[in-house]
Amino acid sequence: MKIEQIFPTRQKTALLAGIGATGCITALSFLSSHSNALWLMAPFGATMVILFGLPASPLAQPRNIVAGHLITAALGLMVAHFLGVHEWTLGLAVGLSIVTMMLSNTIHPPAGANPLLIMLAGENWHFLVTPVVSGAILMVGFGYVYHRFISGQPYPQRWL
Repeated sequence: MKIEQIFPTRQKTALLAGIGATGCITALSFLSSHSNALWLMAPFGATMVILFGLPASPLAQPRNIVAGHLITAALGLMVAHFLGVHEWTLGLAVGLSIVTMMLSNTIHPPAGANPLLIMLAGENWHFLVTPVVSGAILMVGFGYVYHRFISGQPYPQRWL
């Protein structure tokens, strides 16, 4: 019996998105548990919604995921480093992140949480490498393989 006979298209798409997100977060969590590096952060959970639920969206494309997370994390680190963590700098970092993502055409809404996470948790510059960039690249790679061989949805629509 084929999956289409068990689940109508909408349910099949939702189930496949949930399975993809489960696998990707599990892989990142496994890497964190079995290495000395952090591979997982909360905004990645929101990235799963877009990457697996809406893979054709411009917001789900590799450029948006990787550059969006990188830009916003770097801005959060810079604002914290040069101006400290205050009510107004938290707002400033998020605002600058939105402006920069829009101007660079790398909008990725989950990345908007990165400055808050980084500043409130007191993260350092190493956080930019892992989990931010390494995790974002791994998510895109996982999404590519998953959509190509399991979900059957075309991903990515464009790499850059």
